[in-house]
Amino acid sequence: MKAFLTRWLVTTLAVFITAKIMPGISYGDSLGTLLAASLLLGIVNALVRPVLLLFSLPLILVTMGFFILVVNALMLELVGKLIHGFEVDGFWAAFFGSILIGIVSWMLNGFFRKDGKMRIVTNVTPAPGGQEPKQVSGRVIDI
Repeated sequence: MKAFLTRWLVTTLAVFITAKIMPGISYGDSLGTLLAASLLLGIVNALVRPVLLLFSLPLILVTMGFFILVVNALMLELVGKLIHGFEVDGFWAAFFGSILIGIVSWMLNGFFRKDGKMRIVTNVTPAPGGQEPKQVSGRVIDI
């Protein structure tokens, strides 16, 4: 349950940052709308997206993976149509918004392990002789 809540928080932050940066994507300054949109986006990406990816596999192969961006945009646009107050103004806003959400989510997920615990790097020590590789020690913080 903790891992689910962590992923939901990460997705919510990614949608929030995207809505602040991208013109054409807004959540109406309501935290409830933002939370609902990020939850539905996670559900749609978990249930609907794999089916669409399977059906569009020939297009994905022909376009060397580019069509996955179109599928992601369609998922974001679907969430914009289903959640009242979460606005996505057209395909191109959804296209670039889904790319930004993906990048921000990827960056934020780098701080979390699969079990929902946060990783913080606290000390970096150089290898003997000052050569690479560096040894990194960290600590895990329960949230």
